[in-house]
Amino acid sequence: MTVLDAPGATLHYDVQGSGPVLLLAGVPMDASGFAPIVPLLAADHTVVTYDPRGIARSSVADPEAQLTTDVLADDLHRLLAEVTNEPADVLASSGGAVAALWLAARHPSQVRTLVAHEPPLTALLPDAAEQRRAIEGLYESYRTEGTAVAMGRFLSHIGIAPPEAAGHPMPMPEEALGDAGFFLKNVIRTVSLAQPDLAALRVSSARIVVAAGETSKGQLANRTAVALAEQLGTELAMFPGDHGGFAGEAEPFATQLRKVLAGG
Repeated sequence: MTVLDAPGATLHYDVQGSGPVLLLAGVPMDASGFAPIVPLLAADHTVVTYDPRGIARSSVADPEAQLTTDVLADDLHRLLAEVTNEPADVLASSGGAVAALWLAARHPSQVRTLVAHEPPLTALLPDAAEQRRAIEGLYESYRTEGTAVAMGRFLSHIGIAPPEAAGHPMPMPEEALGDAGFFLKNVIRTVSLAQPDLAALRVSSARIVVAAGETSKGQLANRTAVALAEQLGTELAMFPGDHGGFAGEAEPFATQLRKVLAGG
């Protein structure tokens, strides 16, 4: 484990393996979420994982501040600059994919290929106004009903939990509950409601591959991935598993990732 000081935060990250740098990024997921796939990728890559600011081992100076996409992307920028001076490959999932898209727009020279796996960019959907109301409602649920209930509503809204999970407390370990509360308070609105710079992404020197899970069709983040690929004019890359396929289907996911990074 290594520590990187960033403006307003201390980031904890891990480096495993050898070879070309491959950064794995998830928000609000911490580095442990990639644990099943890291050993597979570390066989031929220098794999970098990290805990986003305010999550797990990484601290934040102001626990009240909203984490903007600019801040989250700047953390990725600083982390890559710390570990390599060459363009790196990036596998980014969920909110981490949103941050990585901002990175590719603002610091394209740092990125060779970005695989953006199911970024929840609700502003791209036909029902964007409805989604905005729902996200604001989830934040309000956190404020008035608490983290456990709000997480049940959130997981139901995005399609990972069944509809009946809404309104019921989600059983979670204490540490996970704390990270979930930070997400609902400081991250959910800035990430889920962000409007990407599509023009910058279309001309970015970074190769951008929008990816979605084969078994998450119809879920919110899968829908937003489809919308992003359409608006960038690129083909959607399908990956094994669902929103967390890199963990649940690690071996076939790693095989597909190598194929995509190789240009296939």
